[in-house]
Amino acid sequence: MSDWLDAVKWDAQGLVPAIAQDAVTHEILMVAWMNREALEETARTLRGVYWSRSRNRLWRKGEESGHVQNVSEIRLDCDNDVVLLKVEQLGGIACHTGRRSCFFQKLAMDNQGGGHWVTTTPVLKNPDEIYRK
Repeated sequence: MSDWLDAVKWDAQGLVPAIAQDAVTHEILMVAWMNREALEETARTLRGVYWSRSRNRLWRKGEESGHVQNVSEIRLDCDNDVVLLKVEQLGGIACHTGRRSCFFQKLAMDNQGGGHWVTTTPVLKNPDEIYRK
């Protein structure tokens, strides 16, 4: 039965945002998109699967990098339009920049109301070593 998939409020492109969160530390690792097929496969295999808008195809997290996401829990928000995946991030790297999390930039504000982005976490592995281009 796919009744649970019918409960999701897909956008006009048939997508829903998906947040990947470390199941132990609760750190937000990344945000991506899922279509119906990606969410169904994720639930069936307990591996993170997303929809790549740039490649216009399913993207099985770790298929190139080896940084697979094992999914322990799938949640749907109160409006049924955002999915939360609680994951174990294999290899400790979720971001294509070689960092643990995609959220490595923090806004630093000055006294005049201006601001700039500060990188808060290091690159753990050079992306050129992860993705053989």
